[in-house]
Amino acid sequence: MPATHLLLAPGASGSIERLTAHRSGLEARGLTVSLVELPRGRAERAIPVYATALAAAGSGVAIGGHSFGGRVASLLAADAEITGLVLMSYPLHAPGRHEAWDERTRHWPRIRCSVLLLSGESDPFARLDLLRSAVRRLPNAKLVTFPGVGHGLDKVLDAALDQVAAFLHSP
Repeated sequence: MPATHLLLAPGASGSIERLTAHRSGLEARGLTVSLVELPRGRAERAIPVYATALAAAGSGVAIGGHSFGGRVASLLAADAEITGLVLMSYPLHAPGRHEAWDERTRHWPRIRCSVLLLSGESDPFARLDLLRSAVRRLPNAKLVTFPGVGHGLDKVLDAALDQVAAFLHSP
């Protein structure tokens, strides 16, 4: 799979500026990172924007994002040819609405590329037992969790970026 270019999109309440530390850290690890600004609202509305960025980036590109950005990337990956998918703090369900995990991962079996999921073990948007069950829907996935971390990886950013770089550099 090796990929040297990653498109990365932010969460619903963030902007690409929230990902500048991610980009700098990944660039220091030998990757090219392009940040993709997505429109607010439903994930399905943002897919064409992400698809345009992917088309402009060319081939051999991995995609991903934090929370909402990862959800959009996963929806795109279900129907597009990509090199790899990086999901940071995937929003499996809204806090207290655990039943939504099924609908939010229904497209996962169609994702054919390798997938790296990074999640905090205390994330209110991804109950860990449900996330582990959902990952079984992906044909080729690796889940890395971080104890004591909620929705966001800032507390463990270096370790998370090490995982992303190793994943994208691996065959």
